[in-house]
Amino acid sequence: MEQSKKDAISNKNTNAIDIENLDEMKFQRIKKCGKYGFSDESGNLVIPCQWEDASWFYEGLAWVQNENGRCGYIDKTGKVVIPCQWVNAGDFHDGLAYVNEYYHQFGFIDKTGRVVIPCQWEYVESFHDGLAKVKDPDGKYGFINKMGEVVIPCELGVVGSFRDGLAPIEGADETWGFIDKSGKVVIPYRWKKITWFSEGLALVQDANGKYGYIDKTGKLVSQCQWEAAYNFEDGIAVVCDTNDKWFKLDKTGKVLGEWKWK
Repeated sequence: MEQSKKDAISNKNTNAIDIENLDEMKFQRIKKCGKYGFSDESGNLVIPCQWEDASWFYEGLAWVQNENGRCGYIDKTGKVVIPCQWVNAGDFHDGLAYVNEYYHQFGFIDKTGRVVIPCQWEYVESFHDGLAKVKDPDGKYGFINKMGEVVIPCELGVVGSFRDGLAPIEGADETWGFIDKSGKVVIPYRWKKITWFSEGLALVQDANGKYGYIDKTGKLVSQCQWEAAYNFEDGIAVVCDTNDKWFKLDKTGKVLGEWKWK
């Protein structure tokens, strides 16, 4: 569990650590003389610093931006496998990546560079759980499948991507709940903050600013009593109490002992 204190969800920091890409982060994105390239875990340069911008590797590919401001993709040898032709590009998830052809025209390509979903959406996010969030010209959000079919109509306001079959959504009173893949609210609006589900549990913050964990039925499995916390990884979550002491929790909410930072 490679984590640091600054990555925890807390009253001071609302960013969740991205644990789904840790293996590919062994390729370190580096910047020298204003250009981006990649090194290995030992710091050895493996892809020359020649790009104006670059992402981390996802599913074996990273997007890069050339001197003309166009984006394409390289593999881990540094070979350009999808030409730099897009205004913007996203990471590959579920075998597809979003691309931007013109202003406010987003679609998706596969790993051969073939456009599989036309560039027609005002805004999109990456695929997760087989669905991607899209925005229509009226500013409303919905979800499409990998065929480009709208499966949840663009009638939603603030909503996140799907993980473990559920997506976080904000209600009219600025509290949060979850919808399923039919668009039905299955965990009622109640929480001040929430994260995606990870290993069947989601981190939530109550009205008093304390953090706990719920299961997919919305039941609290760990009471909201923590000042800061992580999502679960390999069956363990790390939490912090009011005395700035850190502990390990299991999925029943049981404290397994103190957590020592490396």
